[in-house]
Amino acid sequence: MTEDNPNPFTAEAPNPSESAPAEISALEKPPLPEDIRVPWGWLDVVLLVPVAVGGLFLCAILILLGLALFGVPFARVQNSPSAWGLVSVCAQALLDVALLGYFAMQTRGRYHLPFWRTMGWRPFETGNVPRGIAYMGLIVGGCLLAFAVGLGNLLFPPKVALPIDTILQDHATALVFMLTAVLIAPFVEETVFRGYIYPVAARSFGMRGGIFLTGTLFGLLHGAQLWPGWWQIVLLIFVGIVFTFARARARTVVASYVLHISYNSIQVAGFLIDTHGLRHLPGIH
Repeated sequence: MTEDNPNPFTAEAPNPSESAPAEISALEKPPLPEDIRVPWGWLDVVLLVPVAVGGLFLCAILILLGLALFGVPFARVQNSPSAWGLVSVCAQALLDVALLGYFAMQTRGRYHLPFWRTMGWRPFETGNVPRGIAYMGLIVGGCLLAFAVGLGNLLFPPKVALPIDTILQDHATALVFMLTAVLIAPFVEETVFRGYIYPVAARSFGMRGGIFLTGTLFGLLHGAQLWPGWWQIVLLIFVGIVFTFARARARTVVASYVLHISYNSIQVAGFLIDTHGLRHLPGIH
């Protein structure tokens, strides 16, 4: 694969009539590892931003229209922080499902490639380590990571209420948020960051650079929920780097997904304990 054709899926077979220096240069450059050999590039990653923002807006509009059909006007939702928070959480969950459809259309319709494997969901090869022990290690690792982040939040708590605190003000919103955090968010976020973005970053900056960049983007994406808690954003960037490191070493999104769902599950369990089973939510007295 030469620099003139960086797409490994459309690269043509070498021409025997090429010059000797070109053949030597091609031999000196090792082929890309299969787990980062994807057909999309930075332009597609950048286009993902307006697609996600526009999709989130559209999902919110659809939910508001659905509520209007059942007699809930927009003014009532707008004037109720708890209702608006529920709409925001449901819109995000709907967007997550829509993004999977967007990726599926891109990989199958545009590139004619298998969806899951191309997105990084390859079998988890554990080598000489028994598969059960490898999975258990990831689960324990996610738990320890959650405890470490929790300790970091205790040492440097935010000085003001964070935007995420205003979302979790009623039972319905908190319940939907927790279900999304365990059942949907890890699956979709791993597909987006470790399946879609990381291969492009690693192809451009190497494994270490790709891990750092992808983890940083992961933390910054959640910045809207955590600002101005800069320390909480830093902790989440660290979490994203750990997730990406697991994906890079295992060469499959499965590894980072198990780590992610374990981490989120402990976070949700801690929230349940802290709120006494949702009986004492922020903003509810």
